[in-house]
Amino acid sequence: MQTKSESSDVCVPILSRFRGCLLGGAVGDALGAPVEFWSRSEILRQFGPDGVRDYIPAYGRIGAITDDTQMSLFTADALLRSFVRGSIRGIGTHGGLMQRGYLRWYRTQGYTHAEVADEHMDGWLLGHRELFAARAPGNTCLEALRTSKLDKPAKNQSKGCGTVMRVAPIGLYCAHPKMSFSGPANAFDLGMDSSRVTHGHITATLSAGFLSALITSICMGETLEQSIETGIELLVRHKGHKETLDAIEAARIAAAQAPDDADQLAMLGEGWVAEEALSIALYCALGCPNFESGVSLAVSHDGDSDSTGAIVGNILGALDGEQIIPERWLEALELQDVVRAIADDLSAYPNWHIQSDFVQRDLEDKASMARHAAEMEETERTTARYPPF
Repeated sequence: MQTKSESSDVCVPILSRFRGCLLGGAVGDALGAPVEFWSRSEILRQFGPDGVRDYIPAYGRIGAITDDTQMSLFTADALLRSFVRGSIRGIGTHGGLMQRGYLRWYRTQGYTHAEVADEHMDGWLLGHRELFAARAPGNTCLEALRTSKLDKPAKNQSKGCGTVMRVAPIGLYCAHPKMSFSGPANAFDLGMDSSRVTHGHITATLSAGFLSALITSICMGETLEQSIETGIELLVRHKGHKETLDAIEAARIAAAQAPDDADQLAMLGEGWVAEEALSIALYCALGCPNFESGVSLAVSHDGDSDSTGAIVGNILGALDGEQIIPERWLEALELQDVVRAIADDLSAYPNWHIQSDFVQRDLEDKASMARHAAEMEETERTTARYPPF
């Protein structure tokens, strides 16, 4: 059998990879949400020997997403706002706008923060009231955001998995070859920036950087094994990488020796901390024969089922595209249209025609005037959707 590490369909369209990544993550999140605090024995009693293969109710509905998908959407929203800001003003502030993005999410959870007033709760994403729902948000994220100050890292030593389950959009954002911030190295750096907003432990920071770079490498056509190697090359440049590297290597060894095995997965941990969640997801992506079995194994264990499911869904969806996700899982998925639309925007943003404040037009020339008018119209639409703040 050809493994995921040995195969990659480079012909998968980039849009399908982007949709697959975000929809796959949301599906894994929704499958894992109801069983997040169940033991594996409880899961097997409920679902049978194959584990979780279908949704059961959570948060009053079937297919409910959690804070994992919510925060991923706000990561994407912040990145696109930053691109718009840079296009208009010549100033790109990815890290600062990601912090503001997470503060917007914080407000959707029922809290307030001095840095984000009512007038800053704007843009297309926040028009979806379903996001204003508390879905077991992580205490570390909430507390770090409560005390956060713009451009200042979190003052804690947490390495919870909340740092890594939200960064897949960074990998997508950096997967456009012609952009100045493209490539795995830039994705790694942005992933670390995202992590530092809420988590202070170096393992959390590096795990987030690694997954971001992994997603970029996959979307740029590398196999899973090649993408892991690329991520490791970037990882080992940083002090304090041993814990993250050991978790990655443990997943690779386990997948080679005993693939698709629940007992083997249990030896990697429960996924409550960043490196364990990353390791479990890598093991399932490397060792399972398809998307359904990989996500099912990732959620059918004693641990943080929604986060491990979300991460492996991101990886496998990016590898093979949206067509690998079972339709029955997509049909009932909460906010699937929103997730798909965000993926589409991450795929399309390099081609947006945004009017820069610094570009002078010859308004005596009819062609120039027409281009100017068209760009102004598109700029107005885009800034309404992703305000540059």
